[in-house]
Amino acid sequence: MKAKKRFFSPEAFAAFRSIDFRKFIFSKFMLTLGLQMQFVVLSWQVYEITKDPLSLGFLGLAEAIPAVLFALYGGHVADRFDRRKILIFVIASLVLCSVSLFVLSLQGRLSSAVPFYAIMFLIGVARGFYSPAQFSLMTQLIPRESYANSSAWNSTFWHVAVVIGSSAGGLMMGFLGKPVTCMTVVCLVLISLFQMLRIVPKQFEKITDQENIFDSITTGLKFVFGHPVMLGALTLDLVAVLFGGAVAMLPVFASEVLHVGEKGFGILRAAPFAGAVLMALYLTHHPPLKNAGRRLLICIAGFAVCMILFALSKNFYLSLFILALSGAFDNVSVVIRSTILQLMTPEHMRGRVSSVSTMFISSSNEIGAFESGAAAKLMGLIPSIIFGGGVALVSVVAAAWKLPSLRKVQLK
Repeated sequence: MKAKKRFFSPEAFAAFRSIDFRKFIFSKFMLTLGLQMQFVVLSWQVYEITKDPLSLGFLGLAEAIPAVLFALYGGHVADRFDRRKILIFVIASLVLCSVSLFVLSLQGRLSSAVPFYAIMFLIGVARGFYSPAQFSLMTQLIPRESYANSSAWNSTFWHVAVVIGSSAGGLMMGFLGKPVTCMTVVCLVLISLFQMLRIVPKQFEKITDQENIFDSITTGLKFVFGHPVMLGALTLDLVAVLFGGAVAMLPVFASEVLHVGEKGFGILRAAPFAGAVLMALYLTHHPPLKNAGRRLLICIAGFAVCMILFALSKNFYLSLFILALSGAFDNVSVVIRSTILQLMTPEHMRGRVSSVSTMFISSSNEIGAFESGAAAKLMGLIPSIIFGGGVALVSVVAAAWKLPSLRKVQLK
């Protein structure tokens, strides 16, 4: 009789056999930890100044616009230059952003939110270059058979960092004050930079032709739009996050619906990521490769239902559970989508394909924050979240009907 697998078998840690992957994941962990703490401070201060849900939407938009504008160029750069050096430069610029926020925190309560929007704009510019370069570099550090495992661990560490960063940001801000929290962020981003410097430079298949920037970017777009499975997975997550996300409105829920204040806000913000961590740990041992397309559709639908239920909840603990469940559903789709991109993208195209993914997925969080703020302003807080969840559900049904290749995709 076949022996039963242990939950954490050696295969669950396949990606960690690469020393440079370990350095990479630690660098990304520290950076994410710091930036999440920083975002908690930024969002709370902006709402504290404006008392307007729409201002939180504009805060997300301030990051999303430059991230989208620079993403395609960032992908072009990542396919032609040393990805490690690109990341070193980007993280160094984020250190400067963190120092700027620390200086602002020493000024006490400001009368204008404009400086915080400016910092978010600069972070968005950095993200436009960071996302394509980090995805491409990560894939260089591991063998092909470890792609799904690396995606699961990448998601695990990212979500753990968000859980700790979100909760620690709120708690530190409440107990120790904004300056201490911001100084902690500076230290974390510096550690991330140091770890990136320790990674051994890698050779990869660089593009050496004289193709101009416009043609290079167009080639990347055509590649993604020419693959229905890849395009479908990206579009589904775009719609789900754009319309179905309630995270941007958590300061309003914490303050006016659940009445739990700064500390409760930090815990609420951490809840979806806590659920994602538990799911990601499970996926390191049980990657969702079989019936991946069907699982993707089911999990995005589950995420949308969670958003609707969260909008209707008036109980703090029930809201925490629903947010945690939404994070678990979302993480499955994250791992499946990342594995699809890794397996279906040739080495010389990884930067540009990742840049398109950044436009679809990463920035949809911030644009979704603006949509949530605008919808809450026009429709009311709770009706806007219910409406968004409904739109996400309709998108799943449409994808299942119109994209049978996505529904039937297998990754093993």
